[in-house]
Amino acid sequence: MSRYKDMYNDQIMDAMTKKFGYKNVMEVPKINKIVLNMGVGEAKENAKILESAVGDLETITGQKAVITRAKNSVANFKIREGMAIGAKVTLRGEKMYEFLDRLVNLALPRVRDFRGVNPNAFDGRGNYALGIKEQLIFPEIEYDKVDKVRGMDVIIVTTAKTDEEARELLTQFGMPFAKATV
Repeated sequence: MSRYKDMYNDQIMDAMTKKFGYKNVMEVPKINKIVLNMGVGEAKENAKILESAVGDLETITGQKAVITRAKNSVANFKIREGMAIGAKVTLRGEKMYEFLDRLVNLALPRVRDFRGVNPNAFDGRGNYALGIKEQLIFPEIEYDKVDKVRGMDVIIVTTAKTDEEARELLTQFGMPFAKATV
């Protein structure tokens, strides 16, 4: 069992209840899922690039990636409806907590000139979006086997009603938010 899951059950619930004054333990926000999305625009010319991106996502998460397809045609981007243009993975349960642990403690500290993640990247409903510029920050990816450096989006979906609750929840999990500069 992940140490984050254990930690959530005890320390985080207590801290969140004290700060926000919840009357019931079911009111305490929790993380529902983490979605990793990698858009691969070059996949329209070369299908091998998409396979490589899918392989990277599967290596990072330890779970099978799903190929995403274009919902509608965009002439300017030379994309037709139904074309494979990316990959995504949805993590829940144990794998979600393990990935969050690796993201916070291993991957983010490896980012060059890292001063913390943007504390304003919440969507207004308690979900957090984080952009990663290169997949090399994850220790599972071998530098020599990477054909091209690609970025990805990490979306953390919570049951929090407000951004303030979600920010506190992620802070309790150890998310390194950047300090506000005045």
